[in-house]
Amino acid sequence: MTFDAVIIGAGLTGLSTAYFLTRKGAKVLVIEEQNRIGGQISTHRGGRNGEFVFESGPNTGVLSYPEVVELFQELSPLCTLATAHEEAKKRLIWKGNRFHALPSNPKDAVMTPLFSFADKLRILGEPLRKRGNNPDETVAQLAARRLGKSFVDYAVDPFLSGVYAGDPNRLVTRYALPKLYNLEQNYGSFIKGTIAKAREPKSDRDRLATKKVFSADGGLSNLAEAMAEKTGRENIITGAAGCRITPTDFSIVDNISTSNQTRGNWFVSYTHNGTTYRVATQNVVTTTGSYRLRELLPFAGSNIMNDVDNLTYAPVIQVAVGYNDVPLPDFRVFGGLIPSCEKQDILGILNPSACFDGRAPHNGNMLAVFMGGVRHSELIDENDTKIEEIVCRNMNKMLGVNKAPNLIQIFRHKKAIPQYEITSGRRYAAIDKLENKYKGLYIKGNLCGGIGMADRIHQAYTTSESISGNHI
Repeated sequence: MTFDAVIIGAGLTGLSTAYFLTRKGAKVLVIEEQNRIGGQISTHRGGRNGEFVFESGPNTGVLSYPEVVELFQELSPLCTLATAHEEAKKRLIWKGNRFHALPSNPKDAVMTPLFSFADKLRILGEPLRKRGNNPDETVAQLAARRLGKSFVDYAVDPFLSGVYAGDPNRLVTRYALPKLYNLEQNYGSFIKGTIAKAREPKSDRDRLATKKVFSADGGLSNLAEAMAEKTGRENIITGAAGCRITPTDFSIVDNISTSNQTRGNWFVSYTHNGTTYRVATQNVVTTTGSYRLRELLPFAGSNIMNDVDNLTYAPVIQVAVGYNDVPLPDFRVFGGLIPSCEKQDILGILNPSACFDGRAPHNGNMLAVFMGGVRHSELIDENDTKIEEIVCRNMNKMLGVNKAPNLIQIFRHKKAIPQYEITSGRRYAAIDKLENKYKGLYIKGNLCGGIGMADRIHQAYTTSESISGNHI
């Protein structure tokens, strides 16, 4: 059997790529190692009567590309877009012994205790500063140069801890936050760039990208299930082992792999329920972590794969914490983030029940506590008793909750979030070299192109456009 495209991985990138291609009439096959679809996305129900709805992976995304909204529109009524309540726009930052609101306007920025007086004055001169000329400047270096150290400590650092579980001194801006990097490079200033972007004419489609926080009604697993349904579940193989990709004319001579592949024809082999299969395809899309690509692509060669697999992953512990009758009126916010300079043992606390309906009982809250990351990777190996003790201690200290939660569930992700550090340039170049050499090979997933949910859907959309443009 021959396919237009075989997609390796049934996470968000793989499923949305398969959906977009199926919509164009392509014949696709998705091969997944796990016995379930969704990848990191997994929604759970807990409590005595299933009254808590929570995620063990991503909790939210941002509507930063129009194709995200279009995807939900097309999947309705199987899956419905949920955008966060207005109150959830508020973010809190821990300083000293309590949370403070992250400023959302100039007046609040002047009044906040988060930033030093000198840096509050410094921001007034931000439009006048020269643009940087170091393409590998870290996020911390860029923000300190343009805004000041207190902005790094109490805005940039906790933001990147929340998004990347990373270190702003190691994340390179043009890879980790390319839109921010381009504001300075294209407009000379964050402030001038933001104003100019706001004034640019936008089409009706552009306006779909509202930047609102989103999930799916009932949880993000509903998004994965809806895409699987539209793609055709018969076209998705789960529980597949030993997957390998080879060009159709690939051979090994004296232990040296050779290929004259020019047409983009591929064989994909895998084992399912004890039987080994080999299928042919015109295009193949990998959406796995970089650490799986060496065995998936045996023809590529170790030298170039060393650059592809040069990625650090932050380990993250995510703890679902549910309270039946603790209203938390002062924490009806998106969440609270903890700067690393505050020397606490958690990264932050999100409140999905403040963002979306149906996540907790009336007067209750469904929270997500995060710990670990690149700065505290050792926590990933702590036992459950220690993790629960850390969570309950911080619930008391930070939110004033001194009762035991009605629900607590721990999820460990040893390779949770890729870190777009200085090595990213070599990785991108190696991926480009492989894709240019082997036509019909697409190396995708969160090892390139962004880590957010919207980034994954956008990458899937552009990949499907590229494949369909090559006359599938």
